Amino acid sequence: MGGFKDFIMKGNVLDLAVGVIMAAAFGAIVSSFTNDMIMPVIGNFMGGVNFSDMAYVLSPDVVGADGEVVTKGARIGYGNFIQKIIDFLIIAFVIYQVVQAYNRATNKVEEAAGPTQEELLTEIRDALRNP
Repeated sequence: MGGFKDFIMKGNVLDLAVGVIMAAAFGAIVSSFTNDMIMPVIGNFMGGVNFSDMAYVLSPDVVGADGEVVTKGARIGYGNFIQKIIDFLIIAFVIYQVVQAYNRATNKVEEAAGPTQEELLTEIRDALRNP
């Protein structure tokens, strides 16, 4: 049982758990951004189309005499699929921007680190050779 405890207590497992929780929260934010801000604008440009209503009807709904739907018809909801593609593209773009910012930040830190140990030793050696 000690091996499992060691595994769980490692930082990598905790980092992974935090990453999964953050990804879920980020996914909810992106879904809201897409559904509430992006898709209405795109739908407006397309003549007021609501993507969630876009579907290919295979069989119509069966409606009773009272006007209530008795049996729901079969349909292919391609509008939701289009929305998920847009969600994915937004998430991919944001992650790309985050990775680019991280790479720029780490490159600057590496550049600002100064000379390496080998470079310092070479300078000391050269200084000792030329008194």
